[in-house]
Amino acid sequence: MAMSGMYGPASETESIATIHEAIDRGITLLDTGDFYGSGHNEMLIGRAIRDRRDRVRLSVKFGAMRAPGGMFIGFDSRPAAVKNSLAYSLVRLGVEHIDIYRPSRLDPNVAIEETIGAIKEMIDAGHVRQIGLSEVGVEIIRRAQAVHPIHDLQIEYSIVSRGPETKIFPALEQLGIKVTAYGLLSRGLLSGSRPTGPADFRRHLPRFSGENLERNQRVVEVLRDLAEERNVTPSQLAIAWVLAKNENVIPVIGPRTREQLRDALGALDVTLSADDVKRIESAVPEVAGTRYDERQMKNLDSEK
Repeated sequence: MAMSGMYGPASETESIATIHEAIDRGITLLDTGDFYGSGHNEMLIGRAIRDRRDRVRLSVKFGAMRAPGGMFIGFDSRPAAVKNSLAYSLVRLGVEHIDIYRPSRLDPNVAIEETIGAIKEMIDAGHVRQIGLSEVGVEIIRRAQAVHPIHDLQIEYSIVSRGPETKIFPALEQLGIKVTAYGLLSRGLLSGSRPTGPADFRRHLPRFSGENLERNQRVVEVLRDLAEERNVTPSQLAIAWVLAKNENVIPVIGPRTREQLRDALGALDVTLSADDVKRIESAVPEVAGTRYDERQMKNLDSEK
């Protein structure tokens, strides 16, 4: 996502070099959405993996609709839309199949059984390998699982966004469904990053706005102090916390550059004990602001 303008301009040359280094370092999962840059991200990944397709698994989100200029204008996960979106993604990525295909949000106008049923048809036709979900709650997960086995749920999870621990993670463990966690750094908040310009979508997120941003500097400072005690970066400590919490949770990192990639991968060298995890959790203050604006929070099935 970050390579396709959501945090401001990104270098295509550096983006491809970062993907190549990630693959060479052993990363095997590439996650994207057909609406990232209105198709730009899929085309970028397609160019990057042209001679490396057998070394990666592709996870693609679909359903969000955008107008020229980038404005989000709705969501469509009707069976016909599922197949139409998939056809375009296959072309943009330059591949014959997608490994994990998932609706990026719950469509309130379409039963989840219809959406999952359409993806199942695409599995039977050889265009998709597995089905994933994103940002949905327990009821929808169970209904989807009843139609076809669900591979994983993608959901935001970090030291300051721990909502899934209460109901969603226990249900997933019961059902044997894995988690791909995004937002490990709360979109750069935990590493001290701030919105860079008008094109940076974080300008519209509550945690990066007004008094919330100033209050959240305390979160940044505490995590920085904890990281300095271990001689690691705040990013590495935040990612290591996720790795230590649950072996069924796979962190999804979002570097735009090779330097950011190397920093993130340094988390693999950070070992946290159960006591370390508890100490971090007790030390980091509560974050100010929700992870999305009020309208988007109301549309998140995972928050209901």
